[in-house]
Amino acid sequence: MSDETAAVPAWVAWRQAERRRLIAARLAMPAAVRRECARLICAALDRLLPELGGSVVAAYWPIRGEPDLRAWIGSIRSRGARCALPVVVARGEPLAFREWRADARLVPGVWNIPEPADGETLVPQVVIAPVVGYDRHGYRLGYGGGYYDRTLAACAPRPFAIGVGYHAAALAGFEPQPHDVPMDAIVDERGASLHRQDHPTDLPTFLVGPEKP
Repeated sequence: MSDETAAVPAWVAWRQAERRRLIAARLAMPAAVRRECARLICAALDRLLPELGGSVVAAYWPIRGEPDLRAWIGSIRSRGARCALPVVVARGEPLAFREWRADARLVPGVWNIPEPADGETLVPQVVIAPVVGYDRHGYRLGYGGGYYDRTLAACAPRPFAIGVGYHAAALAGFEPQPHDVPMDAIVDERGASLHRQDHPTDLPTFLVGPEKP
């Protein structure tokens, strides 16, 4: 074992290996299966968030086999929601969320992920984050950059955070670290599981879905 390998904490090595495994499995899914999973995920989001008129919802542009929610985004726009995409302002900094209109011009951002070329920066009540993996307590395995963790930690009020992925991405053995911010809900093709009650906070938060009075 090299000194470099030995210096990597066990939890980091575990996440790196799981990330590679899960992304490879996701990309190996037939396109038709991914489309059906996305349809079921969109239906589960509608059940979780039945009333979004007037809300700001931050979603994502699908890459590397992630569930494609673009049709759902179009549907909630038609119901009065405003939508946004994440923008990397600077490496290592929290994300900004720029309005994603139906006619928005998209340009390649960091890592060539499309983002709105211009538009208003919005404060979302709901943030939908793609997951590479997730555990039964709502913790999210992402790509390793920590952008969503930093963003959610910096938001005040805190948005309702939803991790979206495939049921096959469920993990056992995930060890949360101090910087990990859990999702309030996880949605996959089998439905939604709520986790905000598992992680109570005194910070101001937006209430949506079943929590909204």
